[in-house]
Amino acid sequence: MNTKTVKHISEFFVKPQYVTVEMKQPHYLTSWDLAMLSVHYIQKGLLYNKPAAVDDHQDFIKTLLDSLKQSLSLTLVHFYPLAGRFKTVKNENPHSYVVFVDLNDSPGAKLIHASLDMTVADIVSPTYVPLVVQSLFDHDRAINHDGHTRPLLTIQVTDLVDGIFIGCSMNHALGDGTSYWNFFQAFSEIFQAQESGAATTSISHPPIVKRWFPDGHDPIINLPFTHQDEFLSRHEAPQLLERYFHFTTESIAKLKARANSESKTSKISSFQSLSALVWRSIIRSRRFLNDQTTSCRLAINNRLRLEPPLPQDYFGNSIQTVRGVATAGELLEHDLGWAAWKLHEAVVNQDDKTVREWVESWGQFPFIYQLGQFFDPKSVMMGSSPRFNKYGIEFGLGKAVTLRSGYANKFDGKVSCYPGHEGGGSIDLEVCLPPDSMHALESDKEFMAAVS
Repeated sequence: MNTKTVKHISEFFVKPQYVTVEMKQPHYLTSWDLAMLSVHYIQKGLLYNKPAAVDDHQDFIKTLLDSLKQSLSLTLVHFYPLAGRFKTVKNENPHSYVVFVDLNDSPGAKLIHASLDMTVADIVSPTYVPLVVQSLFDHDRAINHDGHTRPLLTIQVTDLVDGIFIGCSMNHALGDGTSYWNFFQAFSEIFQAQESGAATTSISHPPIVKRWFPDGHDPIINLPFTHQDEFLSRHEAPQLLERYFHFTTESIAKLKARANSESKTSKISSFQSLSALVWRSIIRSRRFLNDQTTSCRLAINNRLRLEPPLPQDYFGNSIQTVRGVATAGELLEHDLGWAAWKLHEAVVNQDDKTVREWVESWGQFPFIYQLGQFFDPKSVMMGSSPRFNKYGIEFGLGKAVTLRSGYANKFDGKVSCYPGHEGGGSIDLEVCLPPDSMHALESDKEFMAAVS
């Protein structure tokens, strides 16, 4: 049993290189943001090989940390809410409970330097992701509301024997996956510009930090609570195995062709086809009775579904989940195309009207997502996205070897989707299941026939 642990060496707080009058104003959150207060931070990171020709290791690490610190300070000028902390203002008469981001009393974002006496192969080679990977991130088990006292962003740089892991933990109430990867990409872009000697803070995709509220809506949302205990809960996941499965471009193309052929259509996407395979395979691995109702939920980006659409550079949350529903009997008696069409319909039905109706309904009856609600052993949840350019993020270390995530937001049936290392439309799935279900999935002929 490997008992190696991550050791924290030092930590720094990093503020934006300069602060404008606008940055000092309260930054109010939308319904999509506030609904996230009781779920975990986003925790994703990239594992890099250490350069072979390093004469002075201490000097290499110091130079890397100094460059990251400077680049982060410049990046935070664009993504300045990440340098703040949450504040809650409560009034009794009239009643109000308002949560917002404040930069004025915050020490900034955090940069941690840590070490781990393990190799890149120790992280990548095991069939199941080692538990030590959870320690490569700050904010372990923290919920977003903890951003009142914790940094809203932490970058943890862990020095391995022959590699560097850069883990980014971002408060999920400040942004979704699109926002997260836009930040990480900008951070990398500024780092590389600094390395090449370009004294610039410009980035190719500046974020739109101003929050979106429907016309006529007050940007200051009063939550119907008197105390945080009324809407916060902390969820502990059951024992899970976590494994990565790789699907080549060719394998996914075959799944898409099969799903469309079986449904006599051409409208089903690659991702819907792959999600249908995962749904059917995991439900089969759980050996449900035929009348057991199951669902497959997909995280969906609302930006382009609004009219007019929100830009992809909008920094904030603009996601919801849509789902296909079927009994275990229906799902397994029908073919892949039938399941994929269920998911296709769920995606197509998420339009401007549906999105605005959700926002209106939430405004009348605000609620905060609870992780316990997402932990549903009867469902499958497809999160993240293979569309994000995750392997385009470099910090003078070349292309990352692989991507890993922390403890956050995981439960039985959670599947996260990442681009494959070779690109070209290949996909890696990070699957979280209890041991019995995982071993059954690994024996599922239909699923493993599609896995590389």
